Amino acid sequence: MKKINLTTQIIIAMILGIAIGQWYRTTHLDVEQQKAFASNIQILSEIFLRLVKMIIAPLVFSLLLTGIAKVGDFKSVGRIGLKTITYFLSATLLALLTGLVIVNVFEPGKALHLTTLNSVVPVSTNGFNIHEFITHVFPDSIVNVMASNQILPIIVFVLFFAVATASIGERGKVIIDFFDAVGHVMLKVTGYVMKLAPLGVFGATTAVITQQGLGILSGYAGIILCFFGGLLFFVFVILLGICLVLGIPFFKLIAHVREPMLLAFTTASSEAAMPKVILGLERFGISNRIVSFVLPLGYSFNLDGSIMYMIFATISIAQAYGMDIPFTQQLSMMLILMITSKGVAGVPRASLVVIASMLTMFSIPVEGLTLLLAIDWLLDMGRACTNVIGNAVATCVISKWEGEKYS
Repeated sequence: MKKINLTTQIIIAMILGIAIGQWYRTTHLDVEQQKAFASNIQILSEIFLRLVKMIIAPLVFSLLLTGIAKVGDFKSVGRIGLKTITYFLSATLLALLTGLVIVNVFEPGKALHLTTLNSVVPVSTNGFNIHEFITHVFPDSIVNVMASNQILPIIVFVLFFAVATASIGERGKVIIDFFDAVGHVMLKVTGYVMKLAPLGVFGATTAVITQQGLGILSGYAGIILCFFGGLLFFVFVILLGICLVLGIPFFKLIAHVREPMLLAFTTASSEAAMPKVILGLERFGISNRIVSFVLPLGYSFNLDGSIMYMIFATISIAQAYGMDIPFTQQLSMMLILMITSKGVAGVPRASLVVIASMLTMFSIPVEGLTLLLAIDWLLDMGRACTNVIGNAVATCVISKWEGEKYS
């Protein structure tokens, strides 16, 4: 009997989650019972995501270190790094412009006609602090940042560590070989953890449907359709256009990363999909030295779906309150988000903190963020999937710019 592949298992798990969640919701009308059931079944999702987070720090550390070493010389590292950051900033700007155009043309927030909300968003509303951001980038303890999976500080430490390792010549080769072996071991561990992905998807989907129900989407159809339309435009017009210009086989690339795309969509976490993206890109034909260098940076600097959502959500909430945000202020939002979005982990609901800061900064009622909480899980699925595709394309672009050839 033919074995069911991981993609099919994930789809089946999602369908079962929807069915069982809705069944429990209709047979147990007590809200407290629904909350208790959702909390218990969500343990499956929490275990899976914890295992994935367990992988991230050692995987990024080992792959980035060996990726830098395999480049050969630090002049090349600087060249690749400059190309990578240039592309990331360009892609971020395109994502922001896409979100800004979509939200201004279709004005999805206006249909909600908000005047006041009873609840308050339970997230930080402190404005962006440049001092805190810069000091966060440079770790005071590599152990602490690895324990909390803070990708950007880990990357800074690895860059210092890699330069120091290379500078001691032959003695450093032992360290490079060690971390190369660690990288291969972590990829093997990744394979084991990913076998549990369907259980994680089942737990997350069942919990959401049990508490929210299928009818939750009806009141927010405009926002959902508008945002997902923007994501599709970004993927199949902008990213596809970039690939066509550079001669990258876009749909073949999609075929190689479809499993991590689906995993990111169903778990609402692009971070959870990173190990599978690495494997998919290497199967596509991109060298390990490019994948290991570009992809980890992408998870701090190139979250296309998340950055689009930040500008989309901020303007939508203003529209819901009947506020007219001048074009000059919208440009200011874009420039601020170019900075504040960097280093945001690709994990569920991470964008809400940044959006709350933007609302405070531009005197938009922060309470408006509660209107998105009911559907944020669905929007998060779309932006996580887009983050995966965006980083896959970014890696291919740098590969092309470095003169690599693949079928």
